[in-house]
Amino acid sequence: MYYPYLRAKQYELKALREFSEAHKGQNSITPILEPVKQQPNALNIAIADMLSNGLSFALILNPQDGDFKHPTVHYDAWHQNEELMGNKDKWIPAFIYSNCKFNDILSSIDKYGLENVMIIFRTCMDMDDTNAWTIVNNPHVGYVVNSFGSTISRRLRSKLRETGKQIIRLDDCFKSKVRNADYALVTDELFSEEPFFYAEEGSLDGYSDYTTLPSEYVEGGMLPYALAIHLSYRRNEEQLYVHHFVSDSNESNSDIRGKFREAARKVAPFYEHKNQTDAVRELIQKANDPDGYPGLGYLKKLSIKNHLELILSL
Repeated sequence: MYYPYLRAKQYELKALREFSEAHKGQNSITPILEPVKQQPNALNIAIADMLSNGLSFALILNPQDGDFKHPTVHYDAWHQNEELMGNKDKWIPAFIYSNCKFNDILSSIDKYGLENVMIIFRTCMDMDDTNAWTIVNNPHVGYVVNSFGSTISRRLRSKLRETGKQIIRLDDCFKSKVRNADYALVTDELFSEEPFFYAEEGSLDGYSDYTTLPSEYVEGGMLPYALAIHLSYRRNEEQLYVHHFVSDSNESNSDIRGKFREAARKVAPFYEHKNQTDAVRELIQKANDPDGYPGLGYLKKLSIKNHLELILSL
């Protein structure tokens, strides 16, 4: 089971809406959504579509990025959403763990009668944190998502398995660069082996990552000097790689359409003898359209959809 961790930004939500529409009823992918905007309209629309299309998802009820970085701003729209509250069996209430928010998490679980809760450790769980174990062993908690790091602790994994919860590994697979032009230095990189080994070697119930996006939350910025498109693909029987398609004219941030054509036209030759997802085929079509530049957000959406479609094909 794959649990992609996504921020609830405009094009992330569009990717999930389109994916849920195209793959109604699939049960292999359960996205984890962290709200980042206090205004819930776009998220509410996505929630309605996902519920309608049968896409199970986890919704973080104590988000920490975007508008919610300020300690006085809270995400309280979720319990006012009638579709959410009326379909509690179709989504997973989730909380990001921190020791200082220990009592708040327990209070919310009790106040709203939450069941099958997901607890997320964005950094590796401290085995000596008694509050963390209190929450993990809470009978209303059903999932534990933990960032084990590159060297997984066998002792921690064993102790978590003893809880009887669903244990999910969270990895930061995408190697983000400061400048888009830097992706041209190493265009092909190992992304993950977890889809092939998480159950057998890790004794885990699922795996999670940030798809082909950085783990750190980044607000939209200025037009880039270089345009980069990130597409994951199956390189062999046991590894997923990500390929970076980068523009060539990177001396200024002018002519973004030209940069798109330079980068996008590299996609078709690369995928000539590889399996193509619907998102890849859409991108190839855009590359050959004189008016095909869809915008940076649209490219992010296609990158996410490609990764979800790739995982589903496995």
